[in-house]
Amino acid sequence: MNTLKTFFLMAIMTFILMFIGNLIAGQNGTIVALIIAGAMNFISYWWSDKIVLSMYGAQPVDSNSHLYHIVENLAKRANLPMPKVYIINEQQPNAFATGRNPQHAAVAVTRGLMDIVDDNELSGVLGHELGHVQHRDILISTVAATMAGAISFLANMAKWSAIFGGNRRDDDNGGGNPIALLGVAIFAPLAALLVQMAISRTREYKADRFGATVSGNPEYLANALRKLDMYSRRIPMSNAVPATENMFIVSPLAGSKMANLFSTHPSTEDRIRKLEEMKYER
Repeated sequence: MNTLKTFFLMAIMTFILMFIGNLIAGQNGTIVALIIAGAMNFISYWWSDKIVLSMYGAQPVDSNSHLYHIVENLAKRANLPMPKVYIINEQQPNAFATGRNPQHAAVAVTRGLMDIVDDNELSGVLGHELGHVQHRDILISTVAATMAGAISFLANMAKWSAIFGGNRRDDDNGGGNPIALLGVAIFAPLAALLVQMAISRTREYKADRFGATVSGNPEYLANALRKLDMYSRRIPMSNAVPATENMFIVSPLAGSKMANLFSTHPSTEDRIRKLEEMKYER
């Protein structure tokens, strides 16, 4: 099912890229955008994990570290290959998983997360991230992040094309309409975000349930989410990239009201409520 979701995501994002290319430069722009989309799809599949880790300056942790051993124990419980483990030098508490499949997965946490949670809460968070690995959500997340970033880049090009070149319409190619270009500059990134939202929200609940199970107690993750929600609103992530929002356990943009309106995550209250309901399941 997730393979179909990934292809569906790639198809929609490719269409948006081609649409923007057509408006910028007509038929020639469509061809260029198609080439870009093909390259981005290829890069997304093979290297998007490295791109995202590099984007946030993630550093690998030593195999003798306490964090590494917690991930190792959880991976054994979940019967998953040991992922690579990284730490990000950010004060906002957060975490994400990336990679194209369980054999090429990575888990990254911020220093801020390590500062505010105990070992039980940390195991709940890491169990959640391993849930994304188990369900193969990580490919969808990284593809969505990479393609959304490309769409935002082209939408920005459309904006400047409308401002500086919109009056030089190429009648042969059919591109350059300034009003259409400005519309694309505004709505194309929103469309990409809506696609991310549609795919992202349900998978968070599944990963929460997995994290609660593999860590041994739903309260561990519930308590961690309470802290994450509170601190993420107070402490901004200095280099947060909106296109990667859906990858994190809580939105790194949580301090922004507009970001909350279009968040790729379900509300923390709903997530905690569902975790607490697990205590009464037999």
